[in-house]
Amino acid sequence: MTCVLIFGGITGWIGQMMNQLCQDKGIAVHNAESRIENRGDVEAELDRIKPSHVLMSAGITGRPNIDWCEDHKPETMRVNVIGTLNVADVCYTRGIHCTVYATGCIFKYDDAHPLGSGIGFTEEDVPNFDGSFYSKTKGFMEPMLKEYPNCLILRVRMPVSDDLFHRNFVTKIAKYEKVVDVPNSMTILHEMLPASLAMAQKGLTGVYNFTNPGVISHNQVLDLFKKYIDPNFTYSNFSVEEQAKILKAARSNNELDTTKLMRDVPEGVEINDILTAFDKCFQRMKVNLEAMGWLPDNLPAEFTHKVNGGTGKPIEKKE
Repeated sequence: MTCVLIFGGITGWIGQMMNQLCQDKGIAVHNAESRIENRGDVEAELDRIKPSHVLMSAGITGRPNIDWCEDHKPETMRVNVIGTLNVADVCYTRGIHCTVYATGCIFKYDDAHPLGSGIGFTEEDVPNFDGSFYSKTKGFMEPMLKEYPNCLILRVRMPVSDDLFHRNFVTKIAKYEKVVDVPNSMTILHEMLPASLAMAQKGLTGVYNFTNPGVISHNQVLDLFKKYIDPNFTYSNFSVEEQAKILKAARSNNELDTTKLMRDVPEGVEINDILTAFDKCFQRMKVNLEAMGWLPDNLPAEFTHKVNGGTGKPIEKKE
C-alpha cells in the first residue's frame, strides 16, 4: 500500500476517519475531489493520483435519515448504484484494489434466521430486505459489485464511534423519545476501520460481513450510555409496528455471521465481541467527552429534548 485515494474523504464520516488513520500510519493519502457519478472525472483523478488502493466510502444515506431517499430516488440511485459501480469499474480497468464500505442493512430476520437464534446471515445469502429505498439500492448494487475481482466489499451495520457525532448510532438513538429493542449486529469503528485497512493491505477481496461478532440490543446500548455518559438518562420502548407508523421506510434488523471475517482478518488485528467492544467504546467516549467539557454536566440539550422515534423531528405536543 503505497498511496491511497479516498472517495468520501472530504465530507464523509468514515472517509475522514480513514484519511486520519492512513496519516497516522504514514501512508500517502489523498481525498478524491471528483463526484463518483461523473465517470470521466473519476478516471481523470485516478490517472493523476495513481493510487495503489482506493477506499470508497462515498454514498447517500439522506438527512436526517434514510427516509430522505424515499423522496429522492433518482439521486439515490445515481450515487449509491451508478457511482459506486463507476469507481469499482474504473479501478478494475487500472488494476487498483478497491475497498467499498457497503452496508449489512440488506437483511431482516426470517424463518431461517430467527431473532435470538444466533444464526446469522452469511456472505453467500441473498438480500431479503428492501423495506427502504436506501437498502434496495444497496441490494441492487452488491451482486453486481462482487463480480469485480479487485473489490473488497464490507457490510457495515449501525456504525458507532467514540464520540457523539451525529452519524453515530448511539447519538441517534439517545435522542429518540422511544426506541425499539431488537438485537442487531453493529460495527464499532475504533476496531473495525483499522481492520479494513489491514484487509486492504493484505489484498483481500469479495464480500465480508463487517461487524463485531454477536448482537446487542438498543436497550443494552442505552444502558451503557446511562452507565458511562449520563446517569440521569431515561428512555422508553415501542414496538417495531409502532415505529413503522412514524417512519416513511422500514428499518433493517438482523444478525450477520462473522465467521469468514474472523478467519481471514490479518494477524494482529483486534476485533472484540460486540458486548466487549461496546463497553470499551463507551469508556473511550467518556474520556473524550470529558476532554471536550461535555461531561460531567454539560451535554447538549438535544440529548434531553427528545425527537419523535426515528424521524428526527420534534415531538408534537398535544393540547
